[in-house]
Amino acid sequence: MHFTDRTDAGRRLAEVLLAQAPELRGAVVVALPRGGAPVAAEVAAALGAELDVCVVRKVGVPGQSEVAMGAVGEDGARVVNQQVVDAANVPPDAFAAVEARERAELARRAAAYRRGRPAVPLAGRTVLVVDDGVATGASALAACRIVRARGAARVVLAVPVAPHDWAQRLGGAADAYVAAHAPEGFRAVGEFYRDFRQTTDAEVLAALERPGASEPSEPSAARKAARDAAPETGPETGLETGPDAAPGTAPETARYEVPLAAGPAELAVPADPLGVVVFAHGSGSGRGSPRNRAVAERLHRAGLATVLFDLLTPGEAAEPWKVFDPGLLGGRLTAATSTVLRHHALAGLPYGWFGASTGAAAALWAAAEPDTAPAAIVSRGGRPDLAAARLPLVAAPTLLVVGGADEEVVELNRQAASELRGPSALQVVPGAGHLFAEPGALEAVAELAAHWFVRWLPPGGGGERPEH
Repeated sequence: MHFTDRTDAGRRLAEVLLAQAPELRGAVVVALPRGGAPVAAEVAAALGAELDVCVVRKVGVPGQSEVAMGAVGEDGARVVNQQVVDAANVPPDAFAAVEARERAELARRAAAYRRGRPAVPLAGRTVLVVDDGVATGASALAACRIVRARGAARVVLAVPVAPHDWAQRLGGAADAYVAAHAPEGFRAVGEFYRDFRQTTDAEVLAALERPGASEPSEPSAARKAARDAAPETGPETGLETGPDAAPGTAPETARYEVPLAAGPAELAVPADPLGVVVFAHGSGSGRGSPRNRAVAERLHRAGLATVLFDLLTPGEAAEPWKVFDPGLLGGRLTAATSTVLRHHALAGLPYGWFGASTGAAAALWAAAEPDTAPAAIVSRGGRPDLAAARLPLVAAPTLLVVGGADEEVVELNRQAASELRGPSALQVVPGAGHLFAEPGALEAVAELAAHWFVRWLPPGGGGERPEH
């Protein structure tokens, strides 16, 4: 059996699924982009199912990138094919270098494809993971692990073509396996396609815009606004381009001030907010920092309220021991959050923390306290080592964003990611330094933060609050 292209493969796979498993109608279809997106779009259309993506990157053998020695995915998923690593004699540092490069590309693609859209909820649902084929299975295995971690009740892995023994190779990764063609003489996925040209980002986005490729049915007005306000993406970076990329005030954003010990907190609240993000500024920055304001403006366009305030007074900020004391800073963050959440414009909203540098340490330190409940944390160029003793107690989903050129901090965050108790992900912005001053670097941070908060803040915050 040969397929004309991925669209043809998707249609034929859909026919097999409808014949063998008609109960999959209404399941959530999750595509592995890039190549799996056009296949999954046809499957989702045939099944009348919602379509989403699960971004996974193959970790290829150096010099033989088509041979997978592992895979990395969203939510920090990681798969190592030790048999391939040993056969290719790949040392740990070489594997780590390829993995870092693929994680950077993973971050770019996730931001480009989701464009601020929240992931389709998978908890308690049947999820159909679709790719354009399976060879070693590393990417498919990573994707199955991700959807299970997101709460899928049943996972079905479906592809147009795979080796005849693929189910045995992948074991319990999925609850069921469906292939339109599973020949014994299998060498590579591409040999079963007449047209196997690389899928582009534009084709992935086109697939996701098809009917069925949307948020869950009846999304809130805030989520619709967040989707409609998502910026266009450029072909090179996957980040904002054009006039919308310039920092500006989101429409219908109300602004307030709340007095705090170190100075007033600035509240910015868009209409029908999904939640609120409280900023914990690090050393050398405060509520007036242009970097933090730029990130905050991006969060407004995603339907999130923000709180900018200073953890320390100007006099305290001149005392190094206070700047690097996570207990002091974490206590200030907890107290400020409690105060601002009593404001009528934020009442009842779920909250998250955005920490920069030592402010990130403060957020992680505070998140370990038994009475705190941030729904999510994002760390920009953070110093999690300052809160090392408390990292195993942090259950809040945590995204660690670091600059690729900030090598020492990259390693500190890599170690922290392995110690956090809750869901975590490490995203490296290629070429960026500690301050993310390079062109496009801060936009990358803002895009990643918006996606993380929209994904993890519990739904219904804005619509269920009392009128004020």
